[in-house]
Amino acid sequence: MLNLQATSPDLLLQFAPIVIIGFIFYLLIFMPMRKRQKKLEAMIAALKNGDRVITSSGIYGVIAGVKEKTFILKIADQVKIEIAKNAIVGLQGPEEN
Repeated sequence: MLNLQATSPDLLLQFAPIVIIGFIFYLLIFMPMRKRQKKLEAMIAALKNGDRVITSSGIYGVIAGVKEKTFILKIADQVKIEIAKNAIVGLQGPEEN
């Protein structure tokens, strides 16, 4: 007969590298991604009229209005568009004016 007590530690040792690799993968990939997402959400929540932004489609504009789930973005004189808040990817830098 097989001794189950002798095989159990071997089974755990076989899965230990997989668990360790999974943990390292989490630390290197998912934690920085989560941190970056929280930073972006905080930046979007702090946007106000007059802020210069860039959208995910590459449109540069100035926030002209804030609604619950959207922004009104002025992209040229007398041209305003309504975009989803999650379409904002960042603020324009001083060199992008």
